[in-house]
Amino acid sequence: MAFAFPEGLAPEAYPLAWLVGSWRGEGVIAYPGIPETPFVQDVTFDHDGGPYLRYESTIRVLETEVPETVPESWTADQPVDPEADPSSDSTEPSTEGHLAPGRIWSTETGYWRVSPERPEGLPEDKSAIEVMIVDPSGRMTLYLGVIGNGRVDLSSDAMVRTSTSAEVSASNRLYGNVQGQLMWVWELAAFGQSLQSYASAKLDRL
Repeated sequence: MAFAFPEGLAPEAYPLAWLVGSWRGEGVIAYPGIPETPFVQDVTFDHDGGPYLRYESTIRVLETEVPETVPESWTADQPVDPEADPSSDSTEPSTEGHLAPGRIWSTETGYWRVSPERPEGLPEDKSAIEVMIVDPSGRMTLYLGVIGNGRVDLSSDAMVRTSTSAEVSASNRLYGNVQGQLMWVWELAAFGQSLQSYASAKLDRL
């Protein structure tokens, strides 16, 4: 099936068109001082007709221990009886120990746009992009990079943080469209560590 540009997408954002939509998948965080942690991520790229994409990401850590037997409250044909456990004040089935989204690890929001200026020597099949990302821990990052042929390479150009935010001095991100999946790797230089892999994931389009 031929690719169709999202309805109403500004022509200036056409190089970003393949990102538009909602994505979900699993990945892992691993960094010095942080034990290997699996997560599930939801990412949305959308637009309002302006020459940019809006970006939102939520990462939730996963429970990693699976019980030997599945509690009855997890089965669809066994409704939970709130009176079965007098200490329970919820009718929702428990997911403790189950591989299901858990607490939020991080959220991000931002904007992606194609630069109106084309760097000298950039191949015709690639476009320069500018990405601005903010997270609620008190950090704003401006990335500059290149998109083309289903691949995005980003490197931090400027980072601004509050006095209480974790110290992050550099960040790189790589995104790739691999057989319809969105795969990405995130590198960080933080907590006195050199630039190295921090997280990676493989997402499916919803």
